[in-house]
Amino acid sequence: MAAWSRRRESTADEVLIRQLYAEHGGALLAYATRLMGDRALGEDVVQETLIRAWRNLEALTNSKGSVRGYLFTIARNLAIDRHRARQARPAEVAENVMTTPVEADHADAVVDSMVILSAMDRLSPEHQEVLRRLYFEGRTVEETAASLGIPAGTVKSRSYHALRRLREVMAERPARPLEMAAEGAAG
Repeated sequence: MAAWSRRRESTADEVLIRQLYAEHGGALLAYATRLMGDRALGEDVVQETLIRAWRNLEALTNSKGSVRGYLFTIARNLAIDRHRARQARPAEVAENVMTTPVEADHADAVVDSMVILSAMDRLSPEHQEVLRRLYFEGRTVEETAASLGIPAGTVKSRSYHALRRLREVMAERPARPLEMAAEGAAG
């Protein structure tokens, strides 16, 4: 007989919680989502709110205030607790962090510098000097022209042809293993 009574009470409790959700679930979800800043987290707060309301049905049925106010208070307290918990522990790392390509390390930069300097050796001395002053020393076209004693137009022309030749030389070099792996994955 006691089991029948408990089953009947649990069914009545379930009906009550379903009615609460039907009447207040949408507003509660909107409120929790706004508090949490994320719908999924808001849904978690709503679920926990309803579980706490179910565990404390006597407070819900005997409350002197509104049922919605009671539920919103539970949701607000849960949101505050979750916010405090997030502040107390390190940030979680997203699963898709490693979807970006691996950044080049210092060794790659050194290799790139060596390849560029080697390619520069294949340029004429005039082209090398213009590129050195423009790109390695950071001078303007006018400063480079004045320091070399040539017109600014000549500096621009030499720079254009030197960069064009560098591109050709760089295209001739074999690809590094990481580049070959990336090209194989893309193709």
